[in-house]
Amino acid sequence: MVKSAQSGGKRAFYMSVAVLLVGGIGALSYMSTRPTGARIDTTLAPIPNQGHVIGSDSAPVEVVEFGDFECPGCGSFANLTEPDVRARLVFTGLIRFRYMDFPLSGHRNTRAAHLAAWCAGEQGKFWEMHDAIFQNQDRWNGETTRRPEKVLGGLARQVGVGMEQYDACVDSGKYMPQITANAQEGARRGVGGTPTFFFGKRVYPEPISYDGFKAYVDTMIAEARAAKGTKQAK
Repeated sequence: MVKSAQSGGKRAFYMSVAVLLVGGIGALSYMSTRPTGARIDTTLAPIPNQGHVIGSDSAPVEVVEFGDFECPGCGSFANLTEPDVRARLVFTGLIRFRYMDFPLSGHRNTRAAHLAAWCAGEQGKFWEMHDAIFQNQDRWNGETTRRPEKVLGGLARQVGVGMEQYDACVDSGKYMPQITANAQEGARRGVGGTPTFFFGKRVYPEPISYDGFKAYVDTMIAEARAAKGTKQAK
């Protein structure tokens, strides 16, 4: 009886392993066939002069992010990838980078964060506040606090804004119409989630690594140079 039970146990074990292997191969096959990368939308016009821009006006191309300050994927990009993007692409003059507000309705505190960033931007501190908000996302988001204003105010003080002007700006909500307009622009362009990146007419709707980001930038620059050469030839 003991021997029979052991044999049955072994058979059950090997059958389980086989099922797991088949399931794993199936999952890998599914992952390999999922659509990846950017889609191309040839109907898109350039983003209007909205949002906040970092980089030179003479940069050959512009990359646009529609982001939500409470979005974990946006936080991952901002904290892990964007520092390289700025150092190696923005500050070297290869691209301009535009951040557009796209606060998602499911994120309770995100509009307060977008407003805080705009009010810091009123004093020339948008990008410093942008970084501080993402670096401290776990301190003010809707999972940890119902009133994020105190934490956001502390971050504003930390980045060096004048608090009297900042508080008056937040209390008035003066930039909420602009934030809404940016979100409407994203919706018009088919943005359904964050982060979504626009590399010219290529739309990339998910977080992206630096290498992936650089590859799309290289394509944009090559296309811009080719278009410029065509115009000059005419």
